[in-house]
Amino acid sequence: MKKILKLEKMKELISTYFIFTLLITASTVYAQKDSIALQREARKLVREGNLLYNQNNYTDASIAYKKALEKNSSYKKATYNLGNALYQGKNFKEAIPQYNISVENAKDAYEKAEGYHNIGNAMLQEKNYKGAVAAFKNALRNNPNDDETRYNLAVAQKLLEDEENKNKGKDKNKDKNKDKNKDKDKKKDKEKDKDKKEGDDKDKKDPKKNDDKGDDKKKQEQKKNEKKEQKPQPNKMSPQQIKQLLESLKNEEKKTQKKLNAKKAKGSKVKQEKDW
Repeated sequence: MKKILKLEKMKELISTYFIFTLLITASTVYAQKDSIALQREARKLVREGNLLYNQNNYTDASIAYKKALEKNSSYKKATYNLGNALYQGKNFKEAIPQYNISVENAKDAYEKAEGYHNIGNAMLQEKNYKGAVAAFKNALRNNPNDDETRYNLAVAQKLLEDEENKNKGKDKNKDKNKDKNKDKDKKKDKEKDKDKKEGDDKDKKDPKKNDDKGDDKKKQEQKKNEKKEQKPQPNKMSPQQIKQLLESLKNEEKKTQKKLNAKKAKGSKVKQEKDW
């Protein structure tokens, strides 16, 4: 009985293992089919991109290559062609990373040299002359016989040299201007000090200026005394005060006359005066 049970368990294990292996093989087959289908779709999209690229429609070509890479991210042609389409569309910054990927995935030195050459051209367009020089040097290391790369390297080196000379000139001019401004400030300070000293010396040496200061004080005192004299004394009356008193007396006489006339006219109606 024990042997029969063991045989049955062994059969069960074999059957489950067989089913498991069948499932794995089926899934791998389906995965392979899917990957083959995706690769076909990627190739189709690259062909579409190439047609658009040849028609100088670089924007749509870039879109087609990007879609191809979504289907197959390791598709080298799609990566390289995308870099070219971006470069032709003047998207130099975006093109450089694509060329870097193509350099990393290059099969041989010739492909690497091509990728570095394109990186150098894109960096030249971006006015990154230092980066362009480094890229062209890497291209020549991988393909020393490329005269076009050698020429581009010479151009990049000249542009880099000119840029560095300009920057040096700017720095020198800045330093010169700073020194000039400092000298000007020093001269101004010296002139101010001289003027102060000369003014103090003139005041000390010139007795006239001191006399003028004394005269000014005397004049101020005279003005104060004149003002005091103009003020009326407490016991004396000014002509203006006399006039005011005479006018007030006349007004009082008029008022008294009116009162007397009013007393005489009692019992009669008083006409209302018009306020014209």
